[in-house]
Amino acid sequence: MPRTRDVVAGGPLAVASLVLSLGLAGCTGDKASSVSEGKDPQEVMAQAKKTLDETSGVRLDLSTKDLPSGVQGLTNAEGVGVHPPGFEGQITVEVSGLSVDVDVIATDGKVWIKYLVPTFQQADPADYGAPDPADLMATSGGLSDLLVNTDGLEKGDEVRGGENNEEILTEYNGTVPASFVETVIPSATGDDFDATYTVSSNGELREAKLTGEFYPDADELTYSITFDDYGTKKDIQAP
Repeated sequence: MPRTRDVVAGGPLAVASLVLSLGLAGCTGDKASSVSEGKDPQEVMAQAKKTLDETSGVRLDLSTKDLPSGVQGLTNAEGVGVHPPGFEGQITVEVSGLSVDVDVIATDGKVWIKYLVPTFQQADPADYGAPDPADLMATSGGLSDLLVNTDGLEKGDEVRGGENNEEILTEYNGTVPASFVETVIPSATGDDFDATYTVSSNGELREAKLTGEFYPDADELTYSITFDDYGTKKDIQAP
């Protein structure tokens, strides 16, 4: 018996229509899966807080390019933050006009630094105008609390981001009281700080930008905090 081929009724035009409809269905499914779809900004922030609080760890990078001349303060903190709250990485501070890089380990409410000596020594980061970096990961009183204590939240632009700019991220804007911003920089002195949060489609906070008066008698400046590699695991121990 001769072999037969299955055909789609309608020929090539019908095949093209079928392919197009499947493609559109796939796109629709991707859009519907966005955490922001059908939710108000407060709900999105609550989801982003939950996602950050429940991850095992992330790679953090906190930085500013605006630190005024003569101000002693933090210009960069980069490393891994984990739950329970811990941090291991490096911070850069401006001290007496000098930029100083310091290795840091923070866990169990204590901070150790390695600077100018081959071993870690316990220290108070407030002496350098810096926070306890482990506190940034606290589920209560940490960075994630900023998200649910931001006033006047509004959905902003959609932007490209992620690896190879393949993700669509959504920005949210509002203001945060200084009492919550002190988590980032203990010397924060302004009343309210402008905040912009960038959230991925699956509810991950990817970036927070805070602008305001972080240091007494100094102009406003902006700190940016990025969050990458959700699910990172690292056993951070006292040195």
